[in-house]
Amino acid sequence: MKKLFGNHKRGRNNRARTVLFVSVMMLVILVLQACGNNDGAAKSGAKNTAEAAGNIPAVLNFGFVGSNKLNVPAGAEGWGFYKGIIQEELKKHGITEVKLTSFPNGPDQTESLISGRLDVGTLGDTPAIISYASGAKTHLISQTSAKTVSYLIGKKNGPKTVKDLQGKTIAIQKGSLMHRYVVGLLQEEGVTDYKLVHMLIPDATAALARGDIDATTNLGVPALKLIDQGYTHLDDASQHPDLLGSGVTIVSDAYLEKFPDFAKVWNEARGKALADLKQHEDEYYTFMSKIGDTTPELARKVSPISDIKESAFSDDGLKLLEGTKDFLVKEKLAKKDFKISDWQLK
Repeated sequence: MKKLFGNHKRGRNNRARTVLFVSVMMLVILVLQACGNNDGAAKSGAKNTAEAAGNIPAVLNFGFVGSNKLNVPAGAEGWGFYKGIIQEELKKHGITEVKLTSFPNGPDQTESLISGRLDVGTLGDTPAIISYASGAKTHLISQTSAKTVSYLIGKKNGPKTVKDLQGKTIAIQKGSLMHRYVVGLLQEEGVTDYKLVHMLIPDATAALARGDIDATTNLGVPALKLIDQGYTHLDDASQHPDLLGSGVTIVSDAYLEKFPDFAKVWNEARGKALADLKQHEDEYYTFMSKIGDTTPELARKVSPISDIKESAFSDDGLKLLEGTKDFLVKEKLAKKDFKISDWQLK
Protein backbone atom coordinates (compact mmCIF):
# COMPACT_ATOMS: atom_id res chain seq x y z
CA MET A 1 0.00 0.00 0.00
CA LYS A 2 2.85 2.39 0.85
CA LYS A 3 4.42 1.75 -2.53
CA LEU A 4 1.17 2.34 -4.32
CA PHE A 5 0.60 5.54 -2.35
CA GLY A 6 4.16 6.71 -3.13
CA ASN A 7 3.68 6.15 -6.88
CA HIS A 8 0.39 8.00 -6.76
CA LYS A 9 2.06 10.96 -5.04
CA ARG A 10 4.89 11.07 -7.56
CA GLY A 11 2.33 10.93 -10.40
CA ARG A 12 0.49 13.85 -8.92
CA ASN A 13 3.72 15.87 -8.69
CA ASN A 14 4.60 15.04 -12.30
CA ARG A 15 1.19 16.18 -13.49
CA ALA A 16 1.48 19.42 -11.51
CA ARG A 17 4.90 20.11 -13.01
CA THR A 18 3.51 19.41 -16.48
CA VAL A 19 0.58 21.81 -15.96
CA LEU A 20 2.94 24.47 -14.61
CA PHE A 21 5.30 24.04 -17.56
CA VAL A 22 2.47 24.31 -20.09
CA SER A 23 1.08 27.40 -18.33
CA VAL A 24 4.47 29.11 -18.34
CA MET A 25 5.01 28.32 -22.02
CA MET A 26 1.58 29.68 -22.92
CA LEU A 27 2.33 32.87 -20.98
CA VAL A 28 5.65 33.25 -22.79
CA ILE A 29 3.93 32.79 -26.16
CA LEU A 30 1.31 35.41 -25.28
CA VAL A 31 3.99 37.89 -24.20
CA LEU A 32 5.96 37.32 -27.39
CA GLN A 33 2.84 37.79 -29.49
CA ALA A 34 2.03 41.03 -27.68
CA CYS A 35 5.54 42.31 -28.22
CA GLY A 36 5.30 41.34 -31.85
CA ASN A 37 2.01 43.17 -32.23
CA ASN A 38 3.37 46.28 -30.52
CA ASP A 39 6.46 46.17 -32.67
CA GLY A 40 4.30 45.77 -35.75
CA ALA A 41 2.09 48.67 -34.69
CA ALA A 42 5.15 50.81 -34.06
CA LYS A 43 6.56 49.91 -37.45
CA SER A 44 3.18 50.55 -39.06
CA GLY A 45 2.91 53.94 -37.34
CA ALA A 46 6.41 54.85 -38.39
CA LYS A 47 5.61 53.74 -41.91
CA ASN A 48 2.43 55.83 -41.98
CA THR A 49 4.33 58.84 -40.67
CA ALA A 50 7.02 58.34 -43.26
CA GLU A 51 4.39 58.02 -45.98
CA ALA A 52 2.69 61.22 -44.81
CA ALA A 53 6.03 63.01 -44.81
CA GLY A 54 6.73 61.65 -48.25
CA ASN A 55 3.57 63.29 -49.58
CA ILE A 56 4.80 66.75 -48.62
CA PRO A 57 6.51 68.37 -51.63
CA ALA A 58 10.11 69.41 -51.04
CA VAL A 59 9.41 72.81 -52.63
CA LEU A 60 6.88 75.31 -51.25
CA ASN A 61 5.64 77.92 -53.72
CA PHE A 62 4.80 81.11 -51.83
CA GLY A 63 3.31 84.28 -53.31
CA PHE A 64 2.98 87.85 -52.05
CA VAL A 65 1.94 91.26 -53.36
CA GLY A 66 4.48 93.96 -54.15
CA SER A 67 7.95 93.68 -55.65
CA ASN A 68 11.09 94.76 -53.82
CA LYS A 69 14.81 94.19 -54.08
CA LEU A 70 14.79 91.64 -51.25
CA ASN A 71 12.02 89.60 -52.92
CA VAL A 72 10.22 88.89 -49.65
CA PRO A 73 6.88 90.04 -48.24
CA ALA A 74 6.62 92.60 -45.46
CA GLY A 75 5.83 91.86 -41.81
CA ALA A 76 6.62 88.80 -39.74
CA GLU A 77 6.42 86.51 -42.77
CA GLY A 78 8.99 88.53 -44.68
CA TRP A 79 11.29 88.80 -41.69
CA GLY A 80 11.03 85.04 -41.17
CA PHE A 81 12.07 84.38 -44.77
CA TYR A 82 14.76 87.07 -44.69
CA LYS A 83 16.40 85.62 -41.58
CA GLY A 84 15.81 81.98 -42.54
CA ILE A 85 13.64 81.31 -39.48
CA ILE A 86 10.67 80.01 -41.45
CA GLN A 87 12.85 77.91 -43.75
CA GLU A 88 14.45 76.18 -40.77
CA GLU A 89 11.06 75.28 -39.34
CA LEU A 90 9.78 73.98 -42.66
CA LYS A 91 12.86 71.80 -43.11
CA LYS A 92 11.71 69.75 -40.13
CA HIS A 93 8.80 68.63 -42.29
CA GLY A 94 10.73 67.83 -45.45
CA ILE A 95 10.41 71.21 -47.18
CA THR A 96 13.92 72.02 -48.38
CA GLU A 97 13.19 75.01 -50.64
CA VAL A 98 10.80 77.97 -50.64
CA LYS A 99 10.21 79.71 -53.96
CA LEU A 100 9.02 83.28 -53.42
CA THR A 101 7.07 85.03 -56.18
CA SER A 102 5.84 88.64 -56.11
CA PHE A 103 2.68 89.86 -57.83
CA PRO A 104 1.50 93.36 -58.76
CA ASN A 105 -1.85 92.80 -57.07
CA GLY A 106 -3.99 90.32 -55.17
CA PRO A 107 -6.27 89.21 -58.03
CA ASP A 108 -3.25 88.12 -60.10
CA GLN A 109 -1.94 86.21 -57.11
CA THR A 110 -5.21 84.38 -56.47
CA GLU A 111 -5.28 83.29 -60.12
CA SER A 112 -1.88 81.65 -59.65
CA LEU A 113 -3.10 79.97 -56.48
CA ILE A 114 -6.18 78.61 -58.27
CA SER A 115 -4.11 77.34 -61.21
CA GLY A 116 -1.71 75.48 -58.90
CA ARG A 117 1.37 77.59 -59.59
CA LEU A 118 1.28 78.69 -55.95
CA ASP A 119 0.66 76.69 -52.77
CA VAL A 120 0.20 79.51 -50.29
CA GLY A 121 0.44 83.28 -50.13
CA THR A 122 -0.18 86.52 -48.25
CA LEU A 123 -2.37 89.23 -49.76
CA GLY A 124 -5.15 91.69 -49.02
CA ASP A 125 -8.43 90.41 -47.65
CA THR A 126 -10.61 91.69 -50.50
CA PRO A 127 -9.13 89.68 -53.41
CA ALA A 128 -8.91 86.62 -51.18
CA ILE A 129 -12.61 86.90 -50.28
CA ILE A 130 -13.68 87.58 -53.86
CA SER A 131 -11.71 84.56 -55.03
CA TYR A 132 -13.21 82.23 -52.43
CA ALA A 133 -16.73 83.52 -53.14
CA SER A 134 -16.12 82.69 -56.80
CA GLY A 135 -15.38 79.06 -55.98
CA ALA A 136 -11.61 79.02 -55.38
CA LYS A 137 -10.57 75.96 -53.37
CA THR A 138 -8.63 77.72 -50.63
CA HIS A 139 -8.60 78.05 -46.86
CA LEU A 140 -7.79 81.01 -44.66
CA ILE A 141 -5.04 80.14 -42.17
CA SER A 142 -4.21 83.53 -40.63
CA GLN A 143 -4.66 87.29 -40.63
CA THR A 144 -1.31 89.02 -40.76
CA SER A 145 -2.64 92.47 -39.83
CA ALA A 146 -5.94 94.31 -39.53
CA LYS A 147 -4.92 97.94 -39.99
CA THR A 148 -4.06 98.36 -43.67
CA VAL A 149 -4.70 101.99 -44.57
CA SER A 150 -5.77 102.86 -48.12
CA TYR A 151 -5.35 106.43 -49.37
CA LEU A 152 -7.35 108.46 -51.87
CA ILE A 153 -5.16 111.04 -53.58
CA GLY A 154 -6.27 113.76 -55.99
CA LYS A 155 -4.35 115.30 -58.86
CA LYS A 156 -2.67 118.66 -58.46
CA ASN A 157 -5.05 121.58 -58.93
CA GLY A 158 -7.89 119.07 -58.98
CA PRO A 159 -10.52 117.94 -56.45
CA LYS A 160 -10.05 119.20 -52.89
CA THR A 161 -12.59 117.00 -51.13
CA VAL A 162 -14.18 113.60 -51.67
CA LYS A 163 -17.45 115.25 -52.69
CA ASP A 164 -15.57 117.01 -55.49
CA LEU A 165 -15.21 113.60 -57.15
CA GLN A 166 -18.81 113.75 -58.37
CA GLY A 167 -18.61 113.05 -62.11
CA LYS A 168 -14.85 112.37 -61.93
CA THR A 169 -12.57 109.47 -62.88
CA ILE A 170 -10.79 107.48 -60.18
CA ALA A 171 -8.12 104.83 -60.71
CA ILE A 172 -8.33 101.67 -58.62
CA GLN A 173 -6.88 98.17 -58.70
CA LYS A 174 -10.01 96.16 -59.38
CA GLY A 175 -10.72 93.56 -56.73
CA SER A 176 -8.20 94.98 -54.26
CA LEU A 177 -8.77 96.22 -50.71
CA MET A 178 -8.32 99.77 -52.11
CA HIS A 179 -11.27 99.10 -54.43
CA ARG A 180 -13.42 98.12 -51.46
CA TYR A 181 -12.24 101.21 -49.53
CA VAL A 182 -13.00 103.77 -52.24
CA VAL A 183 -16.46 102.36 -53.05
CA GLY A 184 -17.36 102.38 -49.36
CA LEU A 185 -16.01 105.91 -48.95
CA LEU A 186 -17.93 107.31 -51.92
CA GLN A 187 -21.10 105.76 -50.54
CA GLU A 188 -20.52 107.38 -47.15
CA GLU A 189 -19.94 110.76 -48.78
CA GLY A 190 -22.99 110.47 -51.03
CA VAL A 191 -20.98 110.55 -54.27
CA THR A 192 -22.98 108.58 -56.83
CA ASP A 193 -21.75 109.72 -60.24
CA TYR A 194 -18.16 108.61 -60.78
CA LYS A 195 -16.08 106.40 -63.04
CA LEU A 196 -13.70 103.74 -61.75
CA VAL A 197 -10.90 102.58 -64.04
CA HIS A 198 -8.61 99.65 -63.34
CA MET A 199 -4.91 100.58 -63.24
CA LEU A 200 -1.91 99.15 -61.46
CA ILE A 201 -0.34 101.63 -59.06
CA PRO A 202 2.63 102.62 -61.30
CA ASP A 203 0.30 103.27 -64.23
CA ALA A 204 -2.16 105.17 -62.05
CA THR A 205 0.61 107.33 -60.62
CA ALA A 206 1.77 108.26 -64.11
CA ALA A 207 -1.81 108.97 -65.20
CA LEU A 208 -2.32 111.19 -62.15
CA ALA A 209 0.81 113.17 -63.03
CA ARG A 210 -0.46 113.70 -66.57
CA GLY A 211 -3.88 114.71 -65.34
CA ASP A 212 -5.58 111.85 -67.20
CA ILE A 213 -7.44 110.85 -64.03
CA ASP A 214 -8.79 112.94 -61.18
CA ALA A 215 -7.77 110.71 -58.28
CA THR A 216 -6.19 107.38 -57.44
CA THR A 217 -5.89 104.98 -54.55
CA ASN A 218 -2.58 103.98 -52.99
CA LEU A 219 -1.01 102.47 -49.89
CA GLY A 220 1.72 103.14 -47.36
CA VAL A 221 4.98 104.77 -48.33
CA PRO A 222 4.10 105.36 -52.02
CA ALA A 223 0.95 107.21 -50.92
CA LEU A 224 2.88 109.43 -48.51
CA LYS A 225 5.46 110.16 -51.18
CA LEU A 226 2.71 111.42 -53.51
CA ILE A 227 1.34 113.65 -50.78
CA ASP A 228 4.83 115.05 -50.15
CA GLN A 229 5.08 115.82 -53.87
CA GLY A 230 2.05 118.09 -53.65
CA TYR A 231 -0.79 115.80 -54.65
CA THR A 232 -4.01 116.28 -52.68
CA HIS A 233 -4.66 114.01 -49.74
CA LEU A 234 -8.42 113.60 -50.10
CA ASP A 235 -8.95 110.87 -47.52
CA ASP A 236 -7.56 107.70 -45.97
CA ALA A 237 -9.01 104.66 -44.24
CA SER A 238 -7.58 105.58 -40.83
CA GLN A 239 -10.57 107.94 -40.56
CA HIS A 240 -12.98 105.07 -41.32
CA PRO A 241 -12.25 102.01 -39.13
CA ASP A 242 -14.78 99.89 -41.01
CA LEU A 243 -12.91 100.54 -44.26
CA LEU A 244 -9.50 99.43 -43.02
CA GLY A 245 -8.06 96.44 -44.80
CA SER A 246 -6.46 93.32 -43.40
CA GLY A 247 -3.74 91.07 -44.67
CA VAL A 248 -4.46 87.35 -44.89
CA THR A 249 -2.64 84.11 -45.58
CA ILE A 250 -4.47 81.56 -47.69
CA VAL A 251 -3.46 78.08 -48.83
CA SER A 252 -4.84 75.91 -51.62
CA ASP A 253 -6.89 72.86 -50.67
CA ALA A 254 -4.74 70.82 -53.05
CA TYR A 255 -1.68 71.62 -50.94
CA LEU A 256 -3.52 70.88 -47.69
CA GLU A 257 -4.27 67.39 -49.00
CA LYS A 258 -0.52 66.83 -49.22
CA PHE A 259 0.27 68.57 -45.93
CA PRO A 260 -2.82 68.57 -43.65
CA ASP A 261 -0.91 70.10 -40.70
CA PHE A 262 0.48 72.99 -42.73
CA ALA A 263 -1.59 75.68 -40.99
CA LYS A 264 -0.30 74.66 -37.56
CA VAL A 265 3.29 74.39 -38.77
CA TRP A 266 3.10 77.70 -40.64
CA ASN A 267 1.62 79.68 -37.75
CA GLU A 268 4.18 78.29 -35.32
CA ALA A 269 6.99 79.31 -37.69
CA ARG A 270 5.45 82.76 -38.14
CA GLY A 271 5.19 83.09 -34.35
CA LYS A 272 8.92 82.44 -33.99
CA ALA A 273 9.68 85.04 -36.66
CA LEU A 274 7.49 87.61 -34.88
CA ALA A 275 9.16 86.93 -31.54
CA ASP A 276 12.56 87.37 -33.17
CA LEU A 277 11.79 90.68 -34.90
CA LYS A 278 10.51 92.11 -31.62
CA GLN A 279 13.98 91.51 -30.21
CA HIS A 280 15.57 93.35 -33.15
CA GLU A 281 13.29 96.35 -33.74
CA ASP A 282 15.87 98.68 -35.29
CA GLU A 283 17.07 95.97 -37.67
CA TYR A 284 13.46 95.15 -38.54
CA TYR A 285 12.64 98.74 -39.52
CA THR A 286 15.80 98.87 -41.62
CA PHE A 287 14.56 95.69 -43.31
CA MET A 288 11.14 97.29 -43.88
CA SER A 289 12.77 100.42 -45.30
CA LYS A 290 14.46 98.27 -47.95
CA ILE A 291 11.13 96.70 -48.86
CA GLY A 292 9.41 100.08 -49.10
CA ASP A 293 12.40 101.91 -50.62
CA THR A 294 12.25 104.51 -47.87
CA THR A 295 13.86 105.41 -44.55
CA PRO A 296 13.68 103.37 -41.33
CA GLU A 297 11.92 106.34 -39.70
CA LEU A 298 9.13 106.37 -42.28
CA ALA A 299 8.90 102.58 -42.20
CA ARG A 300 8.39 102.78 -38.43
CA LYS A 301 5.56 105.28 -38.98
CA VAL A 302 3.80 103.43 -41.79
CA SER A 303 4.34 99.82 -40.62
CA PRO A 304 4.63 99.75 -36.82
CA ILE A 305 5.28 96.38 -35.23
CA SER A 306 2.16 96.91 -33.11
CA ASP A 307 0.05 96.46 -36.26
CA ILE A 308 1.26 92.88 -36.73
CA LYS A 309 -1.19 90.30 -35.44
CA GLU A 310 0.15 88.18 -32.56
CA SER A 311 -2.06 85.18 -33.25
CA ALA A 312 -3.49 83.61 -36.37
CA PHE A 313 -6.93 85.06 -35.63
CA SER A 314 -8.41 87.69 -33.31
CA ASP A 315 -11.92 88.90 -32.57
CA ASP A 316 -11.33 92.38 -34.01
CA GLY A 317 -9.63 90.98 -37.09
CA LEU A 318 -12.43 88.51 -37.82
CA LYS A 319 -15.03 91.24 -37.26
CA LEU A 320 -13.29 93.41 -39.85
CA LEU A 321 -13.08 90.46 -42.24
CA GLU A 322 -16.79 89.73 -41.78
CA GLY A 323 -17.64 93.37 -42.51
CA THR A 324 -15.52 93.39 -45.64
CA LYS A 325 -17.14 90.18 -46.86
CA ASP A 326 -20.65 91.51 -46.22
CA PHE A 327 -19.86 94.71 -48.11
CA LEU A 328 -18.44 92.85 -51.10
CA VAL A 329 -21.49 90.58 -51.27
CA LYS A 330 -23.88 93.52 -50.99
CA GLU A 331 -22.09 95.39 -53.78
CA LYS A 332 -22.02 92.21 -55.88
CA LEU A 333 -18.22 92.34 -56.00
CA ALA A 334 -18.29 88.89 -54.36
CA LYS A 335 -20.44 86.35 -56.20
CA LYS A 336 -21.98 84.65 -53.18
CA ASP A 337 -22.23 84.90 -49.43
CA PHE A 338 -20.48 82.45 -47.12
CA LYS A 339 -19.49 82.00 -43.50
CA ILE A 340 -15.97 83.12 -42.66
CA SER A 341 -15.82 80.18 -40.23
CA ASP A 342 -16.33 77.78 -43.16
CA TRP A 343 -13.34 79.30 -44.93
CA GLN A 344 -11.21 79.60 -41.82
CA LEU A 345 -8.88 76.74 -40.91
CA LYS A 346 -8.16 76.81 -37.19
